[in-house]
Amino acid sequence: MTIFGRQGDKGSGLGAKGAGGGGPAYVTERDFEAQVLGSEIPVLLEFTAEWCQPCKAIAPDVQAFAEEMQGRVKVLKVDIDKSPAIAQQLRIQSVPTFMVVAEGRIANGVVGAIRKKKMLELVEPFLPRPEGALKTAEVAKLISARAAQAIDIRDAAAFARAHLPGAMNIPLEEIDGRLAELHMGRGQPVVYCRGGDKSKELAERLASQGMPVSFLEGGLLAWEADGLPIEKQ
Repeated sequence: MTIFGRQGDKGSGLGAKGAGGGGPAYVTERDFEAQVLGSEIPVLLEFTAEWCQPCKAIAPDVQAFAEEMQGRVKVLKVDIDKSPAIAQQLRIQSVPTFMVVAEGRIANGVVGAIRKKKMLELVEPFLPRPEGALKTAEVAKLISARAAQAIDIRDAAAFARAHLPGAMNIPLEEIDGRLAELHMGRGQPVVYCRGGDKSKELAERLASQGMPVSFLEGGLLAWEADGLPIEKQ
């Protein structure tokens, strides 16, 4: 896909940083091909202008998102007054506008001021997924088909309050002594915790030991947020 110049033409490199010398860099017609369409990771583009007050209001969120996603997402800005050709070709009608470019194509977008949470929602479908990661809908389907066994790694009290249907409770601190039990349930083991972080770390550790398991992205919080059924003791 080519919009400006030759595919892969690096031009003069990225433009200046945001106001005050901080924040994501600005991209222009000259380096759009190399920095955006040629990027190996997803790019979140913010179309902005110096006179845009909503853009200034969300600048801290854009900056924070860029720092948190460094190495996973490239965050760049386009000043529609200084790079009108980009704005015209991509039919930008107001600022701020956000677009996600993944694998050389425009993959998602939204018009208006957004916060970090929404930025993550825009790019998340295009991020590489960790090995063994399963989304709530995928786990629900596997459980329904009796092809997965949910393993709750929280403590017994938390498990009693709420857990996935048919889940087994093996607290994290007991996992190493009960590894055989991970594979005694019905179907593939899917570990989960409250928010997903601990189960992800566990899955990575077990995979490094030659005992890969799947894990539920977002944990029980994501499961409940999607309105999926839970059980209580």
